[in-house]
Amino acid sequence: MNDREKLAVGALVALLLFLAPGYLLHVSPRFAGSLAGGMLGVAGATLLVLLLVYPLVKHVTWLNTRVTRRLPLRSLLTFHVYAGVAGPVLGVLHSGHDYQSPLGIALVVVMLVVVLSGFVGYYYLAYLSAGLRQQEGTLATLRDAYNRMAGALAAREAIPAGIAGKATGPRADVPILPLVDTIAELEYAIGAREKVKRILGRWMVAHVSVSIVMYFLLALHVWSGLYYGLRWLP
Repeated sequence: MNDREKLAVGALVALLLFLAPGYLLHVSPRFAGSLAGGMLGVAGATLLVLLLVYPLVKHVTWLNTRVTRRLPLRSLLTFHVYAGVAGPVLGVLHSGHDYQSPLGIALVVVMLVVVLSGFVGYYYLAYLSAGLRQQEGTLATLRDAYNRMAGALAAREAIPAGIAGKATGPRADVPILPLVDTIAELEYAIGAREKVKRILGRWMVAHVSVSIVMYFLLALHVWSGLYYGLRWLP
């Protein structure tokens, strides 16, 4: 995803976090059962179901072979990210902020966890990995400079005392201790980032586990809506 798409997804996540506690300002108990509220609910549930397209295409070999001939996997991932945020936004709007049902409350909370876990995994871990690669490259450069300085100093110490004054070279005169301090600080920073990356590296397990719970709650919510809301239709 390019920077514009990342900004758009970030704006949707911010909108979702703003709408979720909207019950503090506005509650509409009848909106979820109205035509507009129902259409928002159907649209949100449809997007959430379509989220399954990307993992299915990615992990099912025969489906991957057929679909990726016409549609790149990266495009499906982009849709997965957009739909993964837009679906919960429509779901919260569908609720009318009338958080009375334990099932509805649980579904909203789980949707938020799914969105945040996906956002952290897709964006923050990518940012963390890029920063880690940059730091590792800088560390390799500093270590190379340290080795050159150490070699120059060792060569200087090996020169006989009578001709030591004739030894010249910029590397032999550069202080090595500040470089050692910089390398030590960078190694500590890299180690800390690697620990955070290992901890957050389990985000996929959490994301998938919570997503399974979300689909279970979504199925119950749809069933209850059909049963209690439509059973009186002729």
